[in-house]
Amino acid sequence: MRGVGASAACAHPRRRHRDRLAFKICTLHPSVMDVPINMPVLGREEVREVGRVLRGGALTSASMEGGPCVRGFEEAARRFLGSSYAVAVNSGTAAVQAALHALGIGRGDEVLVPSFTFVATANAVVATGARPVFVDIDGERHTMDPGDLERKISRRSKAVIPVHLYGNVAGVEEICRIAGERGLAVVEDAAQSMGSTYRKRQSGTFGDMGCFSLYPAKVVTAGEGGLVATDSKELYDTLRMVRNHGMMRGYDSESFGLNLRMPEINAAIARVQMGRLPSFLEKRRANAKALSGLLEGSGVTLPEQRKHEEVNWYLYTISTGRRDELKRELNAAGFGAAAYYPTPVHQIPFYAAMKRVRLPATERAAGRVLSLPVHPGVRHHHLKKMAEIIRKIA
Repeated sequence: MRGVGASAACAHPRRRHRDRLAFKICTLHPSVMDVPINMPVLGREEVREVGRVLRGGALTSASMEGGPCVRGFEEAARRFLGSSYAVAVNSGTAAVQAALHALGIGRGDEVLVPSFTFVATANAVVATGARPVFVDIDGERHTMDPGDLERKISRRSKAVIPVHLYGNVAGVEEICRIAGERGLAVVEDAAQSMGSTYRKRQSGTFGDMGCFSLYPAKVVTAGEGGLVATDSKELYDTLRMVRNHGMMRGYDSESFGLNLRMPEINAAIARVQMGRLPSFLEKRRANAKALSGLLEGSGVTLPEQRKHEEVNWYLYTISTGRRDELKRELNAAGFGAAAYYPTPVHQIPFYAAMKRVRLPATERAAGRVLSLPVHPGVRHHHLKKMAEIIRKIA
């Protein structure tokens, strides 16, 4: 899920406003939207910290512990999540791959994953030599269906990766119960859910490991980056070796590893962003609440938080039979409404060629969901305009 709603700075700061940082944002959609589906929120502090790294000259560290900015970011993330340990890597995909390698997942193994997600979740499984087994979703919440999960566990199953899609926390209590009874490891794909909680516990801290993304479109960013959280000292030590070619001290590779290290520049940005995360979440939640009020009774199915859940509102996702028409009208008005994901992973050519599978709830959702922007750059008049367009068509 690391590629959702890509955004990037595409212009220099405006010359007329040299006294403040102003980025023009572009998206990877066909045209530049006035209000993109998501965008990074960057300011003076991020620029200052990047400048310090550049002036210092130490852009990365090949030590097992990582450089000072990496260690600072890991500590900030660990404290926020309430986990015992945190390991920074260079992407959300790398986080999932590192977690699977740390568990010893490999050829001949099966890993259970949802198909209604970004392709990176399944790709990380394939990268280890294992085979992804696709599980259907709960049609209301768009996250893994524990019942279908239980039906698809086999003697080759070694792990399950529930995805907290759109920021919605998957049914982790039930999934962890099933996994525990069947001897499976649980790796949470929390790429989209930094700051989402269930029973006041952060997503990504229920299973053996939780994997986060810091892609530019996420709630917090490093430019590119990822993080693995865990409470296991053994997994923590293994993860640090996996991200650094299996090395502990110098060229003494004791196990398999890759270069999954997070550069110091990225870590400097991420460390600042973690301090700003509470304000980002507050604004997203306020926007989501306001939009729900504006869309009440509009005829579209609105996203709802379940009891004991607090969503980060990474994406505000409605469901409607007139999805494509709504998307066209909203895009024409300058709003980066987007469908995640119109083609589920099991129907993407690479995976469809492996094994044909039917996932009814996934396939229905793929034709109906539409995500709307509620990030901190969205203002109330934007919400009102989106609601007017939706009410007119729905």
